[in-house]
Amino acid sequence: MQKLFDEVGSLDKRCYDEFGLSEDILMEHAAHGLASHIAHKFPKKSSVIVVCGSGNNGADGIACARILHGEYDVGIYYALEPKSEMAKLQARRAKVVGVKVIDELYESDVLVDALVGTGFRGELSPKLHVLMEIINSAKSYKIACDIPSAYAFYADITLTMGALKKDMYLDAKKEFLGKVEVVNLGVSREVYEEDTPWNLLDYEDMKLPHREATNTHKGTYGHLSIASGSKVGASILSGLSALRFGAGLVTLVGYENENIPPSIMYTHELPKNTTALALGMGLGDDFSDKELAKFLDNKLPLIIDADIFNMKIVTKILQRVNLVLTPHPKEFVALLKQTSLVHISVEDLQRNRFKYVELFMQNYPHVTLLLKGANVIIAHDAKFYINPHGSSKLAKGGSGDVLSGLIGSLLAQGYDAKDATITASLAHTKLAQNYSGADFSLTPDDLIDGIKQL
Repeated sequence: MQKLFDEVGSLDKRCYDEFGLSEDILMEHAAHGLASHIAHKFPKKSSVIVVCGSGNNGADGIACARILHGEYDVGIYYALEPKSEMAKLQARRAKVVGVKVIDELYESDVLVDALVGTGFRGELSPKLHVLMEIINSAKSYKIACDIPSAYAFYADITLTMGALKKDMYLDAKKEFLGKVEVVNLGVSREVYEEDTPWNLLDYEDMKLPHREATNTHKGTYGHLSIASGSKVGASILSGLSALRFGAGLVTLVGYENENIPPSIMYTHELPKNTTALALGMGLGDDFSDKELAKFLDNKLPLIIDADIFNMKIVTKILQRVNLVLTPHPKEFVALLKQTSLVHISVEDLQRNRFKYVELFMQNYPHVTLLLKGANVIIAHDAKFYINPHGSSKLAKGGSGDVLSGLIGSLLAQGYDAKDATITASLAHTKLAQNYSGADFSLTPDDLIDGIKQL
């Protein structure tokens, strides 16, 4: 798990004020991080072009060019003339050691984007838009310095300075980042970073339900009951997913259906030995308010998804503890409206995912929220976690039902709501990552089948 920050200017200032480090020292470490990555990946004499802007992001790039000069064929392309004091200083240093300045871009082994950084606001000029089209079309290995400029540069890797920036993990920016690595600025991240409520999940945070005890039986591993309506296929996917992920027993509760797999039980009444509930996937409108109230007349851990977010009963459900919500953006917008917090469009949400998740959690800190997306956001009790491993492979009907089953399975096995959601989300994205078929061909059945390989 790694920390995420709204901004790092305050962390830089702490380096100056408390650790005696200067802006120049931090910049030299940033530049060495860029240069070291290139030196590790490419042999000497490889060609490197550094596209530089007028501010300190450009200054990082200029310093990188100076460090590589001599051993590599380096050219600086000034898309904007140096204006910040550090950019001017680095330009003078580069000139003294003889780094060449180029007037036209050409194909190179490596292309470094050091045009604009986190301080940039507004839109790129038409001239710089044209430049972005040119450098994006290059066949070079592309490195973004700190962030991809204006999130218009398609990087193979982003070498971000000092710490991870939360803004990098908005869904719309995912495709620009490539791989992300953090560059040390002269002190370790443990020293440089401070406390933050936002975190980035790694696969090391996934705690699978391995069975270590030997004197056990099916009841030891919990019993998940799923409310099942007319869209029974969704309920079945959740049930099979839960069973494969370790639940000892899974029961669909609802109306008669002849297509239930034999490994899943079926009943009209909630089994007394149920240890967790799942509600929403495949629910449809078959359950009356009275039937739903009966299903929920307990204090069992509960995951809700899909249809339930458009029902009035959801506001009552929100009063429960041990509750997990797994809406996609449209469902979350409906939930925000149902709770009278705010009326927004899906587009508004996607531009401000962090803002509206924080708003919701201020009002319902006791629940665990999983907001689906290219980067999944998980929140509980003023703590926030981003799973960045989502992929387009999962953009298929039924994928969310599998996720619900994974979470429900862990709830039934005794995980708390937050840990169940984090582990299930990471397992879900790992299943897609492990799938070896064509990216468009993944089905929910493939996800369920892949659980055995986790």
